[in-house]
Order: sequence, then structure tokens, then C-alpha cells
Amino acid sequence: MITNVRSPRSAPARQTSLREHNLALVLGELADRGPASRARLAATTGLTKATVSRLVETLTEAGLVTELGRVSEPARGDRRHAGAPVGRPGVAVGLSPEGPLGVGIEINVDYLAGCAVDLTGTVRHRELVVEDQRGSDLAAVLDRTAGVLGRVLDRAAADGRAVAGVCVAVPGLVEAPAGREPLLRLAPNLAWRDVPVLDELRRRLRSGAAGKGADFGRLRMTMDNEANLAALGELWGGGHTVDGVPPRSFVHVSGEIGVGAGIVLDGRLFRGRRGFSGEIGHLPVRHDGPRCACGANGCLERLAGQEAILRGAGLALEPSTAIGSPAGSVAELVARAEAGDPRALAAIDGAATALGTGIASLVNLLDLDTVILGGLYAALAPWLREPVRTEIDRRVLSSRWAAVRLLVGGLAGEAAMRGAATSVVRRVITDPAAWLAAGG
Repeated sequence: MITNVRSPRSAPARQTSLREHNLALVLGELADRGPASRARLAATTGLTKATVSRLVETLTEAGLVTELGRVSEPARGDRRHAGAPVGRPGVAVGLSPEGPLGVGIEINVDYLAGCAVDLTGTVRHRELVVEDQRGSDLAAVLDRTAGVLGRVLDRAAADGRAVAGVCVAVPGLVEAPAGREPLLRLAPNLAWRDVPVLDELRRRLRSGAAGKGADFGRLRMTMDNEANLAALGELWGGGHTVDGVPPRSFVHVSGEIGVGAGIVLDGRLFRGRRGFSGEIGHLPVRHDGPRCACGANGCLERLAGQEAILRGAGLALEPSTAIGSPAGSVAELVARAEAGDPRALAAIDGAATALGTGIASLVNLLDLDTVILGGLYAALAPWLREPVRTEIDRRVLSSRWAAVRLLVGGLAGEAAMRGAATSVVRRVITDPAAWLAAGG
């Protein structure tokens, strides 16, 4: 089940767009809180039972909702009490796993990946191409990416499934002006600048054999930074709860080749003015630190990134991801730490101190109460977590009376790809009327 914080759907609409609003209200409740009877939906949304029944019928006919079987509801007046007598059994409804799919594609430095997820967040198809893209011709990488996307679309078509859209995760700055298609401005580890990734993929799909099952006339394609989408992946599918409730606001910090962050505020991704937020890797941590590729000195990425940790551990390995190189630099670093290698442990500890300093700055600025460590930092969490916490506790002004929760990501290296795919189905959930109007 896809979990999410309660969105601004706070009350049923009473004026224009009534039906559209209430369709989203009901579908959102099922997405956020899980399967429920029509009576329970009426109680939680404030709609009448008759209205809920009509809306559920519409959503069921559209393939977005399905009946799951009978459940017993607490008797009226006894809902707050454990062990209360039960009332008349009702039929539970939930998101349909046979509804439309969302497709997520990730372009990373040493792999290309794609997946399709259904409305419940379950991965239905996966594709992976392991190949180092650094130094590769741009056109060749886009050819391979189009191949991954095309195969995912073909598998969905072979299953007779509608695809609601595609979202592409890229390792760089994505400018997303309102009303215009996003543009990849800079991907430093790929040496890409000003690449219209979506246009290039569409052109290849239209002219090639792959993706023949897709309806390009209605296939919406979007793109975002991998760190942003990884944060959304953790929001919707990471399984994090505090007292049974998913965190509403957090920063997800991931270190793979570079260091990035996705910031979620009150259940929504914070992208900034032009979509460039989350560049935590270029926060200044030490003014006399090593020179960074961005031109500044002492950036967090130069002190806590994978390259810095490998160098400090005495490992002459090229930085890589755990997905692209399962037996590569990350695996070797973890093995050294597990063996108690002093240089590896000292390198991780130094990186943790710098990382905790950078995170503390974000927490002080944004008043966040939760930090999630992802990517490389999730793999190194057994050794990284405590020194990071020490710096947060020491530097965050409010930590004495409001401790910051430090969690470990639950999706490992798939967070960005899963977040990309799930962002597509969440669009259907938040606006089912648009999906119905498009003939979904």
C-alpha cells in the first residue's frame, strides 16, 4: 500500500467541481489510509454514505478501485474503544492493483534502470542495464535509456495495462519552469549541459522498435532530480512511521557518486524557485577545505562524498553505486568497516562529522524534525549514524527539547526510480477526474 501524509483534502467541496473534488477525496483516503468500507469512508471524508457509494462505483468502473471482501466495523459510539462490539459487516474497497501503471526511469552514472508500479505502489516490471555512462557519448546513453523505457512500456502493453505516464530521474540540476517542459541544466558526473532529455527520448521511441505499445498522444512525460524523487520514494514507499504516522517533513540525504538531498515539507516536495533545491553537497562546511568542482572550497561533497571516504580509507577505487557495481567501491568500503579496518572507520567517522554539520544547518534553517539517510549513507549507517547524530545534537538549537529523528532509508538504491514511478500514479490519485476525462 502507498502511504502518505494527510494532504490538504480536508473537507468535501460544496460548490463548483464538487464531483471531481470528492472523487479525489475518496481515492486519496484509500491511498493514504488503506482499504476501508464505504461506511468508514463516509465517516473519514464527511460525505454521505450515498455519495460515497456513487463515487466508489465510478472509481470501480474506471479500474481505480476494487472490492476486497467483507470487514467488520465497530458499532456506532464504540469506535474509540479497543475490543468494542462490532456492527454490521461491510465490504472493503481499496486501490486496484489492476489499474494504470506509472513508469519510472533512472539515469545514473553506472547504470540505467526502469520500473512500472501499480496504484498500490507494487513494482510490476523492472529493467536494468549496468554500464558506466561516464565518458560515454550522450547520444549512446540516450539510446540505451530509450531502450530501457521502451522495454518497460512494451511489457506493460503485453499485460494489457494502461500507462499513466513516465517520470525520468537524472543526476543533476533540473530546471522546471511553470508551463514548460523541464530541462536538464547540468549533470556534472556525466558532463552533460542543457540536455532536453524528454524530447530526445520521445524522438527515439517514435522512430524505434521499442515502446511500440505506448500511446504517445497521451503519454505524459516528466523529469526531476534523482534526490528529489528519492525523497518522494521514501515518503510514499519507505515504510517510515513515527507513532504509526509517516513523517510529514524531512530531508532525505543520499550519497552515491555525489551528495544530494530531497526536502519534504508538510508532505510536499520543496523544489525551490527554479527546481534547484537540495544541493546539500555544495553547502560550505570548511572554508579552508579542498577545492570542489563547483569552484568553491570546503563543500560537503568534498568532505563527505564517496570519493572523499574512499581516499581517506586508502582505497584506490573509482566511486560507483551499489546497483551499478555490486562488488565495487561501496561493497569494499563496507567490508573494510565490518572487518574493523582503522583507516576505513576513521574515514567514515570524518565524513559523518562533516555530514552531520551540513544536516544541522538544514535542520536549523527549515525546522525539520526528521532526517533519512539514503544511498551510500544507508549502507554505511551502522558506523555513520552515531557521529552524525552527535553533530546534529550539538549544533541544532532546538535539539535539547525536540530531538531530531535520524532514520535509514528503506528503499536502498531503488528510491529514485520508485519515487519517479510512484509520482505518476500519485497524479492519478490526486486527480482521478482528469484520468477519467482522458479516457482512462
